[in-house]
Amino acid sequence: MRAEGSLASDRELASERSRPSSERSTKRQRSSESMTTRVQMLFETCREVFADGQAGNVPSPEDVDRLRFVLDNMNALDVGLAESMPYFRNIESGGTPPRITYLHLCECDNFSIGIFCFPPSGVIPLHNHPGMTVFSKLLFGSLHIKSYDWVDIPQDSNYAIIPAHSVQPPGVRLAKVKTDAIFTAPCETSVLYPADGGNMHRFSARTSCAVLDVLGPPYSDSEGRPCTYYNDFPLATFPAAAVVAPGEDEDYAWLEEREKPDDFIVVGARYRGPRIVES
Repeated sequence: MRAEGSLASDRELASERSRPSSERSTKRQRSSESMTTRVQMLFETCREVFADGQAGNVPSPEDVDRLRFVLDNMNALDVGLAESMPYFRNIESGGTPPRITYLHLCECDNFSIGIFCFPPSGVIPLHNHPGMTVFSKLLFGSLHIKSYDWVDIPQDSNYAIIPAHSVQPPGVRLAKVKTDAIFTAPCETSVLYPADGGNMHRFSARTSCAVLDVLGPPYSDSEGRPCTYYNDFPLATFPAAAVVAPGEDEDYAWLEEREKPDDFIVVGARYRGPRIVES
């Protein structure tokens, strides 16, 4: 069988060489286009995982693992990024927070894919993801993430409790810290859900870094999924409003809605990595 395969290969090679150069070039181009890039694989997986497209509908654990696996195996080269690119340089002066660059890969009704490019000290303020499941993959660099989930006041003494005789302070809501840590690439993809997993989070770049984000479904003001920003205050800010188990004060905070910070600037730039074919 090997010999026959070898002879067949020789005949195919001779036949290929006899073809006009333009025809050989076209064949190579088609072969190259048929190769599935990791970005294309990500797109196809997102299309399957978020096929339902409804806000609040969480993908099955199997689908979450499947999409996370694709992202876990991606790096900056897969999306055409390098740390030497201008997106990752801090060119601001006078104490102005550095601008974040957003590279748009694709968006449809069911999901969106994009990349946030951070210079050192770049910050995306605390914000929410209403009715959304979000996958965030740190492609390179080091990033501090602090995230919260809302606390629905339970009757369990292991959680924060608002005493019956007090009133929750107006304009604020109790939240529990989900994550407060520094992540350095390579690391696993983080996932947040509509009601847990750290639905409100803040990204603070320790070094230049890039975050590949998948949102399902994407933000939409018209469909009731606007992006809301928050200030966070220590639990002790309103000492009479809530009590927690001893030593757990730092696990909780009060969140207050705010306008988008004036000094938070995101600029769009053209994505120049491997293209996505939306057939």
